[in-house]
Amino acid sequence: MGKQRALIPYITAGFPTPDVSLDVLRRVAAAGADFVEVGVPFSDPLADGPTIQRTTQAALEKGMTLPRVLDLVRQAALDVPVIIMTYLNPVMAHGVDRFIRDAQGAGVSGVVLTDLPAGADAGVEQAVTSSALSLIRLVAPTTDDERLAAALKHASGFVYLISRLGVTGARDTVPPDLAHHVGRIRAITRVPVAVGFGIGTPAQATAAARHADGVVVGSALMDALATGGVAAAERLTRDLAAAVHA
Repeated sequence: MGKQRALIPYITAGFPTPDVSLDVLRRVAAAGADFVEVGVPFSDPLADGPTIQRTTQAALEKGMTLPRVLDLVRQAALDVPVIIMTYLNPVMAHGVDRFIRDAQGAGVSGVVLTDLPAGADAGVEQAVTSSALSLIRLVAPTTDDERLAAALKHASGFVYLISRLGVTGARDTVPPDLAHHVGRIRAITRVPVAVGFGIGTPAQATAAARHADGVVVGSALMDALATGGVAAAERLTRDLAAAVHA
């Protein structure tokens, strides 16, 4: 991420169908995304709210698996960096080293392991950090200073700050203490900070971009895709990009 703020749309791979999902990936990249975050459908998505859970279930019913997600990314051949967001279980089932090799081969730049706290599995962390993939850390606003320093020790790419507690899903406002939490992270690491969870409108994106280096939007984009199709998702991405880049 440079001086310009980055828009990072999240797309559930395979929703509503693999073919439409491929089209969406290309459309959001062309509509102003600076990165694209691709979610791997998982049967027990504990961190996800109702929208992402619905899209995940639909994608699973269409037969989406981790290898097929990577195939989708390879086919999309985007000209912006792709981040894979996944739970640890699919990666372990695929094989950590094989996942890293296959992800790099598909053109993936980084990975968010949603349910892997820093220090929980040194072997997995070492495998990712010693590869070309960025290990993108999820940080909560309640993380204390000592834990925050440990979590960010091997962070790369960017730090993903969860803007509020709870599961994913669009909210009405950006938390008033967002600047404080971004500041705490910047006091520890020079890795850029992206904010996600609950940001869904251009106004919220503008507010978040005043403090953070990047803005992640997922549920609102998936809602737009579900209700208005690819054109609606593309239109929202363009509006969000204009808000973030302004």
